[in-house]
Amino acid sequence: MKRRKLGRQGLEVSQLGLGCMGMSDFYGAGDDAQSVATIQRALELGIDFLDTADMYGRGQNERLLGRAIRDRRDHVVLATKFGNVRAPDGTPMGVRGDPEYVRQACDESLQRLGLDHIDLYYQHRVDAGVAIEETVGAMAELVRAGKVRFLGLSEAAPATIRRAQAVHPISALQTEYSLWSRDPEQNDVLATVRELGIGFVPYAPLGRGFLTGRFRRPEDIPPDDWRRANPRFQGENFQRNLELVRRVQELAREKGCTPAQLALAWVLARGEDIVPIPGTKRVRYLEENAAAAEVELSADDLRRIDEAFPPGAAAGPRYPPGGMATIHR
Repeated sequence: MKRRKLGRQGLEVSQLGLGCMGMSDFYGAGDDAQSVATIQRALELGIDFLDTADMYGRGQNERLLGRAIRDRRDHVVLATKFGNVRAPDGTPMGVRGDPEYVRQACDESLQRLGLDHIDLYYQHRVDAGVAIEETVGAMAELVRAGKVRFLGLSEAAPATIRRAQAVHPISALQTEYSLWSRDPEQNDVLATVRELGIGFVPYAPLGRGFLTGRFRRPEDIPPDDWRRANPRFQGENFQRNLELVRRVQELAREKGCTPAQLALAWVLARGEDIVPIPGTKRVRYLEENAAAAEVELSADDLRRIDEAFPPGAAAGPRYPPGGMATIHR
């Protein structure tokens, strides 16, 4: 597994990471033993960039990662996030970025993880009621205290990114990016982070699993899976997006790889400053994703993929209205 640099501050990670959210939340029932095996297999494959957040499973995902890497800490680059507040029953309670909350959230994450420092600490969503300078100022204090090594933002708008960078160097910007979510190419986010020397970390690079071809009808989504509430997985949008995926499947067959591998190889080919974090809780899907690093796409391959899945082609917004209101702030 090759390595890539995120930002200019010295953060180096495997060119593919592992998103761990679905192990504890949102995508149906979890299996901790299976998830631990997946995390440890990722490390064996050279995937050392693990991504979690305090909101995933209301802290359970951080506890899971802490157990999985307890005797492997020196081989892991651990990223977690704060800012999305949830009640004990999981009800969303808004976004917080005030300095007091930043300090509190970091200490609680460290306790759940069982670690003395976090490698990359993201603000999960920008708090519209708190100046970004205040939030990043508090995050910078965590760096000076040795609790955090590098700072990141998630789903921030270009102007916010610039203001944050003026307070403390930002090493990574995380946002949704895939063949069916190419917004960062069009809303200046990707151009801004490249201008500022900030690494780019796409989450959901497989379109929340849709690009794999696994979902052929809405009923294929488990009843307790959050994707049932996602506009792109509903009604007419589902059928229109399914037609786009069929084109990806055809191209993957020609290339001798799976649709998931083609979709990940496309993201990897977008630049050496990009590190996608496909999520999975199963070893077999992890191994399939890891093999995408070996898929080489020619200029003609990339042209044909662009023709099959141009920017803006996906039907439906990527979140319900409440979620859309918290991004690109």
